[in-house]
Amino acid sequence: MISNSCVEPFDIKTLTFENALVIEATITNEFKWQEINLSRTFRLDEEVPLFETNADVKITDDSHNIYNFHETIPGKYVSVAAFSAQPNIDYQLLITTSDGKSYSSQPTKLTNITKIDNVYALKEVDDLGVENISIFVDSFDPTGKSKYYRYEYEETYKIVAPKWNAYDLVVTDNAYPWTIDKVFKTREERVCYKTLHSNSIIQTQTNGLSKDRILKFPVRVLSRENTIISYRYSVVVKQYVQSLDAYTYYKILNKLSGSESLFSQNQPGFFNGNVFSVDNLNEKVVGFFEVSSVSSQRIYFNFQDFFPNEPLPPYFTKCSTFGPQAIPWLPGEESDLVELILRGTVKYYMNNLEPSYSNPGPYLLVMAECGDCTKYGNNVKPDFWIE
Repeated sequence: MISNSCVEPFDIKTLTFENALVIEATITNEFKWQEINLSRTFRLDEEVPLFETNADVKITDDSHNIYNFHETIPGKYVSVAAFSAQPNIDYQLLITTSDGKSYSSQPTKLTNITKIDNVYALKEVDDLGVENISIFVDSFDPTGKSKYYRYEYEETYKIVAPKWNAYDLVVTDNAYPWTIDKVFKTREERVCYKTLHSNSIIQTQTNGLSKDRILKFPVRVLSRENTIISYRYSVVVKQYVQSLDAYTYYKILNKLSGSESLFSQNQPGFFNGNVFSVDNLNEKVVGFFEVSSVSSQRIYFNFQDFFPNEPLPPYFTKCSTFGPQAIPWLPGEESDLVELILRGTVKYYMNNLEPSYSNPGPYLLVMAECGDCTKYGNNVKPDFWIE
């Protein structure tokens, strides 16, 4: 008896779809240009949302102040002037879309102001024996009024190209016979920096505890094998104090967006935030207008601080050297070496001191990602960076 089975791929298609406005709006007590993002719901078989453009966006308060916003890129609206949310004042979001539809939020006050006490990194070993670096936060509100917290982080890490050389190979003649020269690099390609933002909902609460204290709450876990901690790593953690309504909204949103597999995932339904259509109360609007106090703290650490004299984590990609043929197979054609240089997909690593059958060329090369850090990051050091 012969048994045969296979898994057939299938396309996910949306059977029903409702086009709804999506509002991402959090203003804080930081004095800055506040931001609001507007988009539209999109189908499961679509990859990116449709941004809501050319809308009139403003915030008003109960003292009759108006804070106008202008669109900087599609769907992103930034306040015309910098401002900060103040305690005991009701703020309201007002939106008019380009087709004349009006939307509003419920009046919302700034939450209680509570600062982060400490952000720190600790080396840990998980249940499987894997070594990790965990980022923790401590916070305490002696008044006991904060209770509900949401966290975001922004991490920046240093990238060092493992097979960098100060020289590049260039083809100086555009026709056969080709001439290849070594020239000194004119830009920084050895050391770069990359910044990434958290993309998950991280929350905790102290309601029901004897004290409004956050102690050793994990906001980020980094494996010892994670490339981004190879050299120097920095993270700034932001703590948002939430209202009960905001905390509940984000908690439900996080639950509905979670999934273990296609067949066991939560099936999301609609749930209300605090924004609504002024023209049609039955119209569904997605999102929440949050006025939240925020506190932040940045830390730095090096890989060697936790793993002294140990090998670095593996690089983003495998970095083998190879020496392609410099002589064309047929007269007038490009050689393998010339073709790779003209494509810009390789970097010079060193002279080939021991040519072989598999590496016959005069130079040893690496893929560009191994000799040019700008393939993974920015070669401009951030203003806040401290070595």
